[in-house]
Amino acid sequence: MNYLSAVRVAVPMVLALCLLACKPATMEQGKKEGTVLAEVNGKTITTEDFRQEIGHLPPYLKPMVQSAEGKKELLDSMIVREIILAQAKKDGVDKSKEVADRLEDLRKRLIVETYLKKKVEQEAKVSDEEMKKFYEENKDKFKSGEQVRASHILVKTEQEARDVLAQLKKGAAFEELAKKYSQDNTAAKGGDLGWFSKGAMVQEFDKAAFGLKEGELSGIVKTQFGFHIIKVTGKRPAGVRSFDEVKDQIKANLLPAKQQEIFQKMREDLKKGAKISIKEDALNDFNPDAAEPAGGAASPTK
Repeated sequence: MNYLSAVRVAVPMVLALCLLACKPATMEQGKKEGTVLAEVNGKTITTEDFRQEIGHLPPYLKPMVQSAEGKKELLDSMIVREIILAQAKKDGVDKSKEVADRLEDLRKRLIVETYLKKKVEQEAKVSDEEMKKFYEENKDKFKSGEQVRASHILVKTEQEARDVLAQLKKGAAFEELAKKYSQDNTAAKGGDLGWFSKGAMVQEFDKAAFGLKEGELSGIVKTQFGFHIIKVTGKRPAGVRSFDEVKDQIKANLLPAKQQEIFQKMREDLKKGAKISIKEDALNDFNPDAAEPAGGAASPTK
């Protein structure tokens, strides 16, 4: 199964799951921003709603909605959810105790999550000294072969690639044309693929990118994904990467442990300032598989 076939199979199934699992975009009535994409029983779904919906998708799903088919599937999911929501309201589900209880539980969880995220992010800092110490003690981890940094513009047909290449040769900005024409998830970043080593890309792309000088533009490169125009924006020889080159990588490695440390300290400090009484006997006797007695009263013991 090739890439496009896999997308055709995966998109409907995964986006259908997101109908229930993913956080929906706000679709309140009133003045709404963006162009109308669909109307459902008098309510509109706009491009702004659609953009928010994409923003709430898990990262691994976002590339799927770059295609026309993926966009249609996502819009269909939004339409179906709106229909279900309207029917559920007619049936009074939105007023049910079950929904009210879950909303209250979600509200509490969101408050706690927001508080912890804010406090931990404010206090969890990784110093330059900590990062330099890690770098000096782990230099072997930062060895790499030759690397290039490249940007690309990916289109479906050779004629489209020719048209884009002609614009580039006339002086058009690569980043702007990538944002306008490129059909993958790097388009928003001007086509930037970041740094990569030999073998990281498909063979045709890899050979073309490593054969270019810094600042040089490729011709049209055909791969299984379409037609690419590549621009090399940086080159690194094989060797140990400098501290400045890997500083962000080191920070990303050290930050989770620092955040966990801050969280644990905050947790203990909060507990010290609270009055806590734990009923050990009741906890030990609790059976999660047993039904709770009416009224929540404790079961009589023998």
